[in-house]
Amino acid sequence: MIRLALALAFSLLVIPAAHALDAAEMFDDPQLEARARDIGRELRCLVCQNESIFDSNAGLARDLRVLVRERMQAGDSDEEVVAFIADRYGDFVLLKPRVTAQTYVLWGAPAIFLVLGTLAVFAYHQRRRKTAAAAPLSDEDRREAQRLLHGGDA
Repeated sequence: MIRLALALAFSLLVIPAAHALDAAEMFDDPQLEARARDIGRELRCLVCQNESIFDSNAGLARDLRVLVRERMQAGDSDEEVVAFIADRYGDFVLLKPRVTAQTYVLWGAPAIFLVLGTLAVFAYHQRRRKTAAAAPLSDEDRREAQRLLHGGDA
């Protein structure tokens, strides 16, 4: 009974991905189809966001699959197809985002915050050490403190 339930659950997970592609949008040439799928695995479905356009059955993913094939038929290389779609939809469409001059801060932010946090902790401990190592009060300072605490003019 458990095996049947697991088999049913697995089939329910696999069926949507199996129907994501429409036979009408596929190339007749297996090499071109394999190339289109390789390109599509680099592109994110903008609706599902965690699936490639070839794993998603969303309408926008289908439109992107058709666009990939149109660009391939126009003679674009794999890089040109990906660049065309990224220029049109932004770098978010890439499943593996590029590291560019514009994204250095984004990619480097964790390291920057780690260094700044370490410096802040170090500075905090240095100040505490200096405060703890302060010279003890002199007798005159002690008498003045007692006078202020007791409110007298001693």
